[in-house]
Amino acid sequence: MQLRSTSMRGEIVVRRAVARDVKRLTRLVRGSRAYEGQYAGMVEDYRIGPDYIETHRVFVAVDADDSARVLGFYSLVLVPPELDLLFVENGMQGRGIGRLLVEHMKSEARAAGLDRVRVVSHPPAEGFYRSVGALLTGAVFANPPAVAWDRPELEFLIR
Repeated sequence: MQLRSTSMRGEIVVRRAVARDVKRLTRLVRGSRAYEGQYAGMVEDYRIGPDYIETHRVFVAVDADDSARVLGFYSLVLVPPELDLLFVENGMQGRGIGRLLVEHMKSEARAAGLDRVRVVSHPPAEGFYRSVGALLTGAVFANPPAVAWDRPELEFLIR
């Protein structure tokens, strides 16, 4: 399924990620300003490989005029149902790309027969997830040294 939307920059297309996208996705994660400061260690060595894209439903938002420019992406794990990753390029937040990706994720989840999708959020992203319909269900407690802070646990109900 491809989803199209129009933003301030033009048309955006959501398509399935392919192997040639992995370096762009890895750069997007590692360069995310949302993970600066105390959160930097979480993503500094993060890598998305072709095996990850083959195993999970990974979708990218691209500029319709430049399909090599990844504006954001998400990863939906089916078992157990979880939104594993969602990133929007620095400087592109606030333009509807994250919302577009969440709507696409909900459509994919619905098509897969899921009735809910869990999200363990990066603490600063909790407000975004709540604004797009996720419900706070609890917290996932810190697990040092891998994760040194508690994270909000949310859930999308898929209708």
